[in-house]
Amino acid sequence: MKLMMRRRQLLFTLAGAAGALSGCGFALRRPPQLSAQRILLNGFAPLSPMAEELRRQLRASPGVELVDNMAQAQLVLDSLLDQRLRTAAASTATGLVSDLSLRARFRFRVRNPAGTVLINDTELAVNRDMAYSETSALAKEQEADQLFEAMQADIARQVLRRLAALPPQ
Repeated sequence: MKLMMRRRQLLFTLAGAAGALSGCGFALRRPPQLSAQRILLNGFAPLSPMAEELRRQLRASPGVELVDNMAQAQLVLDSLLDQRLRTAAASTATGLVSDLSLRARFRFRVRNPAGTVLINDTELAVNRDMAYSETSALAKEQEADQLFEAMQADIARQVLRRLAALPPQ
């Protein structure tokens, strides 16, 4: 009898928890829905990591196609500045670097193929600080690369949100 009561209590508790979670609005993050289907990335360096991240995220957006020429494009995303900066933020008394400051900057403009500017020159910048040690320089180099990749993914998400806010073309 006592075991049956515990089972009922457990069943009611689980049902209540499931009901509470179903109404909380939880959903996995999805790429933003863009109004333009054909986008041209213009002005990037040949092996730009920022261009690669933007391509990856744009391909994940439903209905978006990356094109290679102006005649096919609905939107043109012009890269004006794509920069990674690494500076010494702090050093020891002996002059060895102890902290690095990493900065990713991206300045862009969005226009239609006719040249009408839809998003004026916009600069996005992300900063990260990291501890540095000469004894583990290779590991710290890899850590810096991973931080730069994460910062560029963040910048690319911000660009996509701005593109999603544009009215249909």
